[in-house]
Amino acid sequence: MITTPKLTLSDARIILEGAEAKAKEIGVDMDIAVVDDGGHLLAFIRMDGARLTSIDVAINKAFTAACARRGTHEYAMIAGAGGPAFGMHASNQGRFMIVGGGLPIFINNAIAGGVGASSGSPEQDRQVSQAGIDHLLDSLK
Repeated sequence: MITTPKLTLSDARIILEGAEAKAKEIGVDMDIAVVDDGGHLLAFIRMDGARLTSIDVAINKAFTAACARRGTHEYAMIAGAGGPAFGMHASNQGRFMIVGGGLPIFINNAIAGGVGASSGSPEQDRQVSQAGIDHLLDSLK
């Protein structure tokens, strides 16, 4: 029998806690989203100073990371203007993100979901998402 890890609401809250702590540490209020392995939203927070225009971006970064099973930053070169996969960003009703900040969540080498952060630079968004994943994985030890 194959068992696939499933994120719970409790897991999503742990991810948000770690991600929010990192956002506070670097001094950038963020929009942060956690989705399950099918890209469905489990939990979301918008810190007080986060950009309103980044709400959908964070959710869609998490969606892309979970469904594509890779970080959104990996698509910047190939899916940007002139790249071999240009236009990919318009797929999935425009939800496919090619800007850094969305990371897949793997547990025991199986996809469990994705986390997306937005409002900072792509690198800051990625750091915040990674901190959320690290916080979850630390809690599972």
